[in-house]
Amino acid sequence: MNFREIEEKWQREWEANAIFQPEVSDKEKFFITIPYPYLNGNLHAGHTRTFTIGDAVARYKRMLGYNVLFPMGFHVTGTPIIGLAELIAKRDERTIEVYTKYHDVPYDELIKLTTPERIVEYFSREAENALKMIGFSIDWRRKFTTMDETYQKFIEWQYWKLKEKGLIVKGSHPVRYCPNDDNPVEDHDLLAGEEATIVEFTVIKFRLEDDDLILPCATLRPETVFGVTNIWLKPAKYVIAEVDGERWLVSREAYEKLTYTDKNVRLVEEVDTSRFFGKFAINPVTGDRVPILPADFVDTDNATGVVMSVPAHAPFDYVALKDLEKSDVLEKYGIPRDLLSRIKPIVLIRIEGEEYEIPAKDIVEELGVKSQSDADLLEKATKTVYKKEFHKGVMLENTGKYAGMKVSVAKDRVHEDLIREGKGDVFYEFSEKPVICRCGTKCVVKVVKDQWFLNYSNPEWKEKVLEWLEEMTIIPEYYKEEFRNKIEWLKDKACARRKGLGTRIPWDREWLIESLSDSTIYMAYYIIARYVNEGVLKAENLVPEFFDFVFLGKGDVAEVSERSGVDVDLLERIRRDFEYWYPVDLRSSGKDLVANHLLFFLFHHIALFPKKYWPRAIAVNGFVSLEGKKMSKSKGPLLTLKRAVSEFGADVTRMYILHASEYDSDADWKRRDVENLSAHLSRLYSLAEKYYLKEVEELTDLDRWLVSRFQKAIKNTRDAMDRLQTRRAINTAFFEVMSDIRWYLRRGGENLAVIFDDWLRLLAPFTPHICEEIWHWKHDTFISLERYPEYDESKVDEELEMAEEYLKVLIDDINEVRKFVRDARRVYIVFAEDWKRDVVRVASSKGNMKEAMKELMKDERLRGMAKEVQSFLKRVFREGAEFASLDEERIVRGAKDFIERETGLEVSFDADRVPEEKRRVAMPGKPAIYIE
Repeated sequence: MNFREIEEKWQREWEANAIFQPEVSDKEKFFITIPYPYLNGNLHAGHTRTFTIGDAVARYKRMLGYNVLFPMGFHVTGTPIIGLAELIAKRDERTIEVYTKYHDVPYDELIKLTTPERIVEYFSREAENALKMIGFSIDWRRKFTTMDETYQKFIEWQYWKLKEKGLIVKGSHPVRYCPNDDNPVEDHDLLAGEEATIVEFTVIKFRLEDDDLILPCATLRPETVFGVTNIWLKPAKYVIAEVDGERWLVSREAYEKLTYTDKNVRLVEEVDTSRFFGKFAINPVTGDRVPILPADFVDTDNATGVVMSVPAHAPFDYVALKDLEKSDVLEKYGIPRDLLSRIKPIVLIRIEGEEYEIPAKDIVEELGVKSQSDADLLEKATKTVYKKEFHKGVMLENTGKYAGMKVSVAKDRVHEDLIREGKGDVFYEFSEKPVICRCGTKCVVKVVKDQWFLNYSNPEWKEKVLEWLEEMTIIPEYYKEEFRNKIEWLKDKACARRKGLGTRIPWDREWLIESLSDSTIYMAYYIIARYVNEGVLKAENLVPEFFDFVFLGKGDVAEVSERSGVDVDLLERIRRDFEYWYPVDLRSSGKDLVANHLLFFLFHHIALFPKKYWPRAIAVNGFVSLEGKKMSKSKGPLLTLKRAVSEFGADVTRMYILHASEYDSDADWKRRDVENLSAHLSRLYSLAEKYYLKEVEELTDLDRWLVSRFQKAIKNTRDAMDRLQTRRAINTAFFEVMSDIRWYLRRGGENLAVIFDDWLRLLAPFTPHICEEIWHWKHDTFISLERYPEYDESKVDEELEMAEEYLKVLIDDINEVRKFVRDARRVYIVFAEDWKRDVVRVASSKGNMKEAMKELMKDERLRGMAKEVQSFLKRVFREGAEFASLDEERIVRGAKDFIERETGLEVSFDADRVPEEKRRVAMPGKPAIYIE
């Protein structure tokens, strides 16, 4: 069958009949949005997963009777599109290869995309075509791009509002920065390091003994300064730099990073660290003299390249000192060995509920770490110590005024005191490396002065967001903790840049609003985008008073009409639209946006809108890999949405991606599995050809069994979709139903039409095209607008289901026994004696062995065989008797021909031909089987 032919046919019909273009009505609404795609390439399998989940939910809710709005726009602001245009204009070989090979852009088309405008035009057209190819039920009347003049008016209004509320501030903050573009960068701007955050190290100013040279030790654990026994430097060339009037010894890489801070930095000279080995530095907190020692493990590209050693609480330091004892490194640098022997771990933290003497030493020995080469074990030891000490650690008496304080509190207190007393400083570093801009430049942490920031650290704003988080729904529920942590840690964020596409800050037009900051409340713009696209709203109409009225209900409508030039009737209609559709009922997104966009989405809605318009729910899904390999838009491999649909069809693509994994688990696109699924869908079509148009006959027990099983499929599918478990939904709606149908047909069922209409409606959110095609063989309506099947408990027959399950188990048991009998011709089936049924009945009513035996012994017939009864009773309690209530003989005799077909054996009920020891194993629900 030709899936694509069917799919294109129904996509044309849906569009011609505008069935996904909802209007305000008295029906309950459901407003679902997914993140609009960034147009620096074609849509890929990652988009396919997020978007298909969104569409399946939209279709499901529509069939439940909701008035569903599912719109789409396109994100184009920021620097990536400009960077791409420049690379294409330069005929960059790697870019040409990636976009022709992975993004499926024909070379002749690609080389024309030398301006941002052409890129936006090309990829927006391609994206819309791809989204239509896969059959998403989108209201395309509301599409826009973030460079539309009308959208920019909307963004300007948003930022004026934030500024009025004091939520945009000017100051100096550390940001991810591209030196080449001279711009802060966000996740969308990066080739690598998208998940890198900025980490604040505490710098502790140790001084070289009898010198003013500072050894700035960078640490994430300032509270351990009381346990420093030595300082580590890498044997390498470092530099002495003047930093705000002080002389610092740092690595060359650290010096380069310092030049991007707000400090006054000047290079003084390059030095070899060997000149410092064996000398002493003074601890600024304790006054202790600590030796300076060589260590190859020091990473000069991490923080300052100067490391303080705390062997009692840092497994790496403890093991490094042990390794140094065994090496000849000390002799190489003329360091006396007795210096090393004088170094003893200084314990300064007690872990509540633990018996560690020296935490780092004890955990290293516990994990079996032998040397620094056991890197994975050392990393595990470090995390273990840190976690235990941070959560359960208490500072000891040797930490002075911090004694008795929890480590989690002391860490910040020591940091603050060091800074205040001039004994410390801060150093910003990335949490992971490398961080590479899309232009190819290695990014740095830059402290930007006089930059505009969103004041996410504002405690009142943050508290409101946290309070709303507790009220709203997060799917899966366990991700709520992730959101909570991210909100609590969110710091002020640069919202402006000087280069790229975007909206200018209205009060400071030399700055552009960066691309994540203009993508926070655009769901509200979908409401007015329709009127923009119809031509009744233009940029000049979109004055601040217009947005105040439509989104906030502020202002006199006549005055707003006069200021905006929009008719009163139209203003009131747009306001009604907004009041009807808002808030967003579900925001469905990939998990990569939890740390950025989804947080900003919450913050901005809560800052700008009344509570009744705050988002109701967020759903998070995982990534998609390709044959086990991580996909990359910029490096490959990549599977575009369009290529997947062209090759396998929309319904196959949809069903595979929805079934591949659940929630935040990652999916893997495997060609062989996709091809297998295609065969399953073809089987559905074949079944429809054979059975769908048949008249429904009078129902047999077998038909009623199928109807009963199908009711449970309806119940489970609805439950799964209510929880956004698309994998479970497809398992029940398709694979389990198909399994039941296979059994039904094997049993001789011919009345499949009895469930077919409901089955098609059950599958329609997942595979809408094939369901629409088959549905129209009988009906004139669109299945996409039909009601979703409802569970009818009255049609459930547990006894019939149990009887069929009994048969399945019996046939499996016969086939299993047959494997051990050569030239098998006949199977004897012997049912349990009546007394055994009495035993099962009593066992089930009494619930325990003692009471059951007591009751059974009241029966004179059973007392005479007490030992046998007791033995059988034990077996009942041990194995259970699932099918004991069934009329086994009636079921098996009625299915005799079927059993013979399934096993290839003649069935006999002649118990006399079965040896006594075989007959005796029969129990209610599990007959004895003898094959000869």
